[in-house]
Amino acid sequence: MERSLELANVTRVQEFVLLGLSTRLGIKDVLFAVFLTLYLLTLLENTLIIYLICRHIELHKPMYFFLGNLSCLEMCYVSVTMPSLLVGLWTGHCHVPFTACMTQLFFFISLICTECTLLASMAYDRYVAICRPLHYPLLMRPQVCLGLALSSWLGGLLVSVAKTSCIASLSYCGPNVLNHFFCDVSPLLNLSCTHVALTELVDFISAIVILWGSLLVAIASYVAIGRAVLRMPSAAARRKALSTCASHLAVVGIFYAATLFIYARPSRIEAMDLNKVLSVIYTVVTPMCNPVIYCLRNREVQAAFHRTLQQSRS
Repeated sequence: MERSLELANVTRVQEFVLLGLSTRLGIKDVLFAVFLTLYLLTLLENTLIIYLICRHIELHKPMYFFLGNLSCLEMCYVSVTMPSLLVGLWTGHCHVPFTACMTQLFFFISLICTECTLLASMAYDRYVAICRPLHYPLLMRPQVCLGLALSSWLGGLLVSVAKTSCIASLSYCGPNVLNHFFCDVSPLLNLSCTHVALTELVDFISAIVILWGSLLVAIASYVAIGRAVLRMPSAAARRKALSTCASHLAVVGIFYAATLFIYARPSRIEAMDLNKVLSVIYTVVTPMCNPVIYCLRNREVQAAFHRTLQQSRS
């Protein structure tokens, strides 16, 4: 009772201060230029992919439908976290109102959950294409693709509503300094002055279901693909398929390794520099690499890009 009265008399935190990546002035200028370049490059890459997929009818296939969704997601993803990172590097610290912080958290959780399920859907699509090619038109018909995409986006929104509501309902009495470059789950839990056991449980269960569930689907799909590739009679075909799968697995592995390390643990973790470095990997590096790995190295996408250049010149 006394504890409740004390919390009621404490002024609720109205804004959070994001410390960002570095406190050294010389490094901040360099990092600002680097991350601004990466941000613009990511937007350019993904905009180009969406344009090519929409413009060229030969790219109207299930694989490119999912890649278009992924590109749209990556543009939203970096646009949620990168502005606060750049503001922090430019001004020293980024002051974020409480409502804006919770809004950023909501979109971040929604998008990261959507990306997990989209990557799993893309792995399943490749599994059907390689392991069950005769059934591919039926198993990956437009209605199925649309259903998988919608379930990914809506599932991310529902999970985000639950997690953000729990975190926003906590009391934050001070301090209000987040050792991060955006409003993330663990740094916010570390600042709460109320009991966070229920919120931690919701966070942990959702991480297990979304992260581990989608990862198991992706692993099972790529294991089946690997077995099918090894049974191919042509050595050239095996090398080509394994090269493509290895590139995809590298991106998926980096993304899941970083997210699982940070989120799939049943307690709040201290906001260390390691966590910020890992956050940079899956919020900045992965969105920039995904278009190159999944699309720009693809021959059909390259051919569509060359035709677009030729049409623009004529």
